[in-house]
Amino acid sequence: MVSVLSAPTRLRPPDLLHATDRYADDVLSGRYDGLLPAGGLPTHDRWFTRLHGDEELDVWLISWVPDRSTELHDHGGSLGALTVVSGALKETRWDGKTLRRRRFTAGDQAAFPLGWVHDVVWAPDRDTSAPITPVAPTLSVHAYSPPLTAMSYYEVTHRDTLRRKRTELTDQPEG
Repeated sequence: MVSVLSAPTRLRPPDLLHATDRYADDVLSGRYDGLLPAGGLPTHDRWFTRLHGDEELDVWLISWVPDRSTELHDHGGSLGALTVVSGALKETRWDGKTLRRRRFTAGDQAAFPLGWVHDVVWAPDRDTSAPITPVAPTLSVHAYSPPLTAMSYYEVTHRDTLRRKRTELTDQPEG
């Protein structure tokens, strides 16, 4: 007899990438302008709002600002994906042996399978010679299926292993 593991959702990473792309396009076209905070996006704190939610899929618009890390975390029993709407993000992820880094700019996408452990932060403009201007938050659209219910947070030990620090119940995105 063969044992079959059931997936946590019928949706797959390509479906989540398609959802974040579609909602990012809606954000860019102004469809969700009414959900943005009065006076503009905060420049010192992360901000987020749910764009869609049902029993199968949650979609969030998230703003990212400097010095606000999500910490190394997973998405519990949920698959995830993101599309960067504006600005740039830096992801640090655990590959099973070490931390790897990559950068996402507007239009970039990524999907996160079960067990993906990463930290996501705002990334500065690459042009460091440009005059100092006020920091603009980065915007990204994230999708989770099934919707988030828990996230675990991790640290890398001195032996280069991953250790879970805590698990939190949540219905909100990215820490």
